[in-house]
Amino acid sequence: MAKLTKEDFKEMNDRKKKHRPLSARLDIFRLHMAERKHKRLNDLRNTLEKAGLVAKPATVSRAMLVLCVILNVLFTIYAVVRFYDSLKMNPVFLVLLLLGIWLLLFSIVLFILWFLFYISLDVAIFKRKQKMEQVLPDFLQLTSSNIRAGMTIDQALWFSVRPRFGVLAKEIEEVAKRTFAGESLDVALRHFVKKYDSKTLERSMNLLIEGVRAGGEIGNLLNKIASNIQEMNIMKKEMAANVTTYVIFITFATVLAAPFLFGMAYQLVIVIQEVFSRVNISPGTVTGFPIQISKGVVSTGDFRTFAIVSLMITSFFSAIIISAIKKGNIKGGIKYIPTFMISSIILFLIVVKLFSFIVGGFF
Repeated sequence: MAKLTKEDFKEMNDRKKKHRPLSARLDIFRLHMAERKHKRLNDLRNTLEKAGLVAKPATVSRAMLVLCVILNVLFTIYAVVRFYDSLKMNPVFLVLLLLGIWLLLFSIVLFILWFLFYISLDVAIFKRKQKMEQVLPDFLQLTSSNIRAGMTIDQALWFSVRPRFGVLAKEIEEVAKRTFAGESLDVALRHFVKKYDSKTLERSMNLLIEGVRAGGEIGNLLNKIASNIQEMNIMKKEMAANVTTYVIFITFATVLAAPFLFGMAYQLVIVIQEVFSRVNISPGTVTGFPIQISKGVVSTGDFRTFAIVSLMITSFFSAIIISAIKKGNIKGGIKYIPTFMISSIILFLIVVKLFSFIVGGFF
């Protein structure tokens, strides 16, 4: 008897699928969609837990949906008021407008809301990780002192909790509760490590777990881990101090130089338009010089929009570059983006007003 190959099994499965009744196919489809929904809710639950938010994923999903509906209702009201005259004359336009708002715009708004929500969660997770890594050396040293005083490792962790440790204190309390409930220490610590994308925390806890398993001197081990973390933090601060010149240059070019130059260029456009408005020439007039005079095609409104958009894009990437230079990651620069954008746009508007006041006396 010949052996069946993978292609034969695949062909047999395809035949079975073709001969399945419609009800069975629908049941399989519903089961598949339920599994995907359950997976999404679990991922959202894990993300909320990492961000330190106590909320049910289903509640968050409903809140996002309700917010999206409210925004679409407001936009529908605005669109109806804005195109009221056209809607009275053409009912088909009303149907197309409502379909566009509640199908296309609804999906776009919902995607943007979830995108911004996940970005805020990612920033919250990053900040929690930073706070935890800052107090981790002090916590390990205190735990080492408790172990040398004769406590067991789980007791030393519990009695090392202090309010000043913030996020880390809450996590260690959770670890202690799990161990008191009968869970092993290494499982509780690994569950704690999974909440944070921190190499420092992962290496420290892995060394602690291996030290406990090997039966070594845990007090000395924790002291060495804390010393290494402190040395790494000092090195990071020194590296950030060495690149301060680059940070100052990028900040100056983004917040001061670019708005000033755009303000001058904007005033130059106004001056050129004023000059051409007073000179009676037709487009393409040829003078005695080997040049051709033509009226400008750039309006002040278009240039203002271009300048503001350019400043916003420049501020966005400058904040990211500064964060990558100083901290080695992009997430730390998100907080600089609004500051850079607002400062550069405000300075651009101030320069425009200042130059219009100065040059206004000549025309």
